Amino acid sequence: MTTNRENGSLYTNIVNGIASLEFGHPASNSFPGVLLERLEKELHKLSDDDEVKIIILRAEGDRAFCAGASFDELLAVENMQQGKVFFSGFANVINAMRSCKKLIIGRIHGKTVGGGVGLAAACDYCFATEHAAIKLSELSIGIGPFVIAPAIERKMGVAALAELTLAAHEWKNAYWAKEKGLYARVFENTGDMDKELEFFSEKLASYNPAALLEMKKVLWEGTRSWDSLLQERAAISGELVLSEFTRSALSKFRK
Repeated sequence: MTTNRENGSLYTNIVNGIASLEFGHPASNSFPGVLLERLEKELHKLSDDDEVKIIILRAEGDRAFCAGASFDELLAVENMQQGKVFFSGFANVINAMRSCKKLIIGRIHGKTVGGGVGLAAACDYCFATEHAAIKLSELSIGIGPFVIAPAIERKMGVAALAELTLAAHEWKNAYWAKEKGLYARVFENTGDMDKELEFFSEKLASYNPAALLEMKKVLWEGTRSWDSLLQERAAISGELVLSEFTRSALSKFRK
């Protein structure tokens, strides 16, 4: 099932300590600002919920996992403040994932672009299907993946970040993403993935919550500066999106 709501949908289902957090949007599961804000708040809520042991982040449907930020909202940016607010959406979600007290498992079932790659990188562990190709196309429209770059660099390294960013026109397949560290496991289909995901998440949820929290802290050591860093990066993108180059590129892209 996929939503037809203009601002997208967000649902949480908690069973046996496992919170399944599912987002959706009719435009290939892209994120308008209001949906990013809802996701950020839900992550903070689940972080403080004693019933929750593990979070699974998933997307609706059987095609794209996430097409990144809303293209319509990007086109509507008219000044630097609006630009910074627009790009702060993914910054706030990534920081909510980083500071979340619960480990987050990503279920990446399909193609992922831009901010969606950032979400996958901010998960603590990712399952994917071989349809889960990734692409960072930001340079092709005159901006860059500045907000999500720290999350991708942390998970995949500078070389992989450079390869993804500079080859902005290229899709990288799921096995490449696994080799570089973005995905932990890649499966032929969603059925096989979901069976293993269920087993893995149940096993993880049975472990000592205090030990899981300490492990989460270890995995994210050295990232406390991200609260300010990602906002600084959002400001860079907010300025670039107003450039003549980017406005022209966006206009051509829209046509």
